[in-house]
Amino acid sequence: METTFLSTAKPFLSSSTPSSLSSLTNRPLLFSCPQQKCNPRRPLTSCKALSDESLPVPAASPIIITKRSLSICFLTSFVFSLASRGCSSSNAAILEADDDEELLEKVKRDRKKRLERQGVISSANKEKGYLQDLVYKLSKVGQAIDNNDLSTASSVLGGSTDTDWVKKANIAFTKLSSSPEEKIEVDTFNSSLSSLISSVTSNDIESSKIAFVSSATAFEKWTTLTGLFGQLKGL
Repeated sequence: METTFLSTAKPFLSSSTPSSLSSLTNRPLLFSCPQQKCNPRRPLTSCKALSDESLPVPAASPIIITKRSLSICFLTSFVFSLASRGCSSSNAAILEADDDEELLEKVKRDRKKRLERQGVISSANKEKGYLQDLVYKLSKVGQAIDNNDLSTASSVLGGSTDTDWVKKANIAFTKLSSSPEEKIEVDTFNSSLSSLISSVTSNDIESSKIAFVSSATAFEKWTTLTGLFGQLKGL
């Protein structure tokens, strides 16, 4: 089929092509170039040469683990662990030392206060006498209330908190009370004593018993806080 097509194409070119075109086609090519540049196979040869040349690839150095390297790693981690433990231990020791110093200072302050308190109590003979009278009166009032004898209790207490023995007891409370807890017990005692006098005056036996227990409990707590519990008779 190709032969037939070419045979039909030749008459077409010979009949339709102008004489100038036919002369150009029959004229030899006049270009000239160096053989190196015009050689069509040269780039292929160069490419082939480049593709054939194997570039050197650096080989990956293998990681060699020896007993010596393992020992060094273990020793390093152990040293760091000891260093961190040493820091934490030293910090804990500093905190403990601070705590010990604070505790020691607190003990010294408490001892100083206790000695001062003992000195005040030892020299407060008059105030201790006021308090001893208070103990006797509370004892008599308690016995009278226990016997439902409110008239005797009323005669011992007096009609109000303005009696001489109550005033003297408060003088002793003021001189010998130093801490807030002690002052709270003094206030509780005075409030309960006022209720006791009112209940006895009103001839209310049940309220009198409750008020008496409350006042006696507050006074006992106060003597315990101040250190007077063993120095007063009848408690």
